[in-house]
Amino acid sequence: MTIIATNLSSVRKQIDAAAITAGRDPQSVRLITVSKFHAAGAVHEAIGNGQRLFGENRVQEAKEKFVSLRQEFPDIELHLIGPLQTNKTDDAVRVFDTIQTVDRPNLADALAKSIRKVGRTPKLYIEVNVGNEQQKAGIAPDGLGNFIAYCQDSCGLLISGLMCIPPQGHTPDSYFATMRELANSFSLPNLSMGMSSDFEAAIRHGATEVRVGTAIFGERPTKP
Repeated sequence: MTIIATNLSSVRKQIDAAAITAGRDPQSVRLITVSKFHAAGAVHEAIGNGQRLFGENRVQEAKEKFVSLRQEFPDIELHLIGPLQTNKTDDAVRVFDTIQTVDRPNLADALAKSIRKVGRTPKLYIEVNVGNEQQKAGIAPDGLGNFIAYCQDSCGLLISGLMCIPPQGHTPDSYFATMRELANSFSLPNLSMGMSSDFEAAIRHGATEVRVGTAIFGERPTKP
């Protein structure tokens, strides 16, 4: 068994155990394997071990990496988990099945135009700046209601989930709990939170998707 296969098996077991401990069905938590900066060969190996759900940070990298992979494996599901520029929304709508980083009104406007132009409708999540960190993108928790209303009423977008990255150096539980409360209050079924270092805590607080890269592929290169 290869390292990637071993790591995938280990992470899946950890996800299942965390869900059971939390009194949840393990099938209610989906593993997004974060493949950013990792070569197509590594992704292919993960696919060979049953993984079909992947997360990428950059539109161009995803286009280049997954065109041939999707021809071979059409059931791949691809999520954008990195920041999206408004001039890349056409390509993002074409390439990704879910865009998790809707975080500002002009991006919502651009996505609405691209969805009409391209004729394809990916799922959309709002990125929440759950720690109210000045240097981070995302909608502040107290502004989420107004932003959801803008996306839906002004742009005609359907928002189906939330995502977050809690502040580094802090115990994440309180931030994950806040995200669960927000998702519940707005009746949003999808909650993407938790990475290699904290996905078990995220599952305790209701994550429906966890984004794990390093624990599966190892440390990623600094650039593609």
